[in-house]
Amino acid sequence: MIRVSFLILSILFSMTGSQSFKQKQMSYSKVKTAYHEKEKVVLENLAKAGIKVEELEIYIRALKSEKVVELWAKSRQSKEFKLIREFAICTSSGSPGPKRKEGDMQVPEGFYYISHFNPESNFYLSLGINYPNASDKILSDKAHPGGAIYMHGNCVTIGCIPITDDKIKELYIYAVEARNNGQLQIPVSSFPCRMDDKAFQSIKREYASNKQLLNFWDNIKQGYDYFTKYKYLPEIEIVKSGLYSFQ
Repeated sequence: MIRVSFLILSILFSMTGSQSFKQKQMSYSKVKTAYHEKEKVVLENLAKAGIKVEELEIYIRALKSEKVVELWAKSRQSKEFKLIREFAICTSSGSPGPKRKEGDMQVPEGFYYISHFNPESNFYLSLGINYPNASDKILSDKAHPGGAIYMHGNCVTIGCIPITDDKIKELYIYAVEARNNGQLQIPVSSFPCRMDDKAFQSIKREYASNKQLLNFWDNIKQGYDYFTKYKYLPEIEIVKSGLYSFQ
């Protein structure tokens, strides 16, 4: 009996251990609801872009002034991303410029990745980003840089990126599918605005006296311009000054 019980436990443990990321996420009621309501839309959008869901990789770009989250996608074997979806940011806090201190109400700016899936969020569903990253740890308040920055549902914020319950269901599915396909670090970039048009020139004039901020924006614009030109992300490193280096 002992041997049989041990064998049964081993099999059950093996079955649980082999659960995919998607299967684990689908054990939560909010994720199940999201798939029930939005999976068809997700699959249709991917089909229009010529991308199979089992080959999906994604990139998320937030544009603060325009209040939009762009979803870019590609097949695993492809190099270039395609813009397949835009989600409106329904409310915002802070002003143009990066987050530098806990409680400053700022939405971060820079280059990040999804570090946490929260299927039991108080804001329906949420996707956490890895703020503070290595750049933020150098340039932000050393003792209290802040944290817990998410893209989430609902329509409230003190530094996060809310896109309503309805839209986070869809974005969450894209992220789950990409993660399930092995994309362990889904990149997320956040910019003050579209940095290739007059909006950027406008905020540069508005903040002309803040040389440190302008230097930071000119730095992250290099990454913005690289993606605009090639439709894929450069290799990104962070130098001792806290600024980004793009290869």
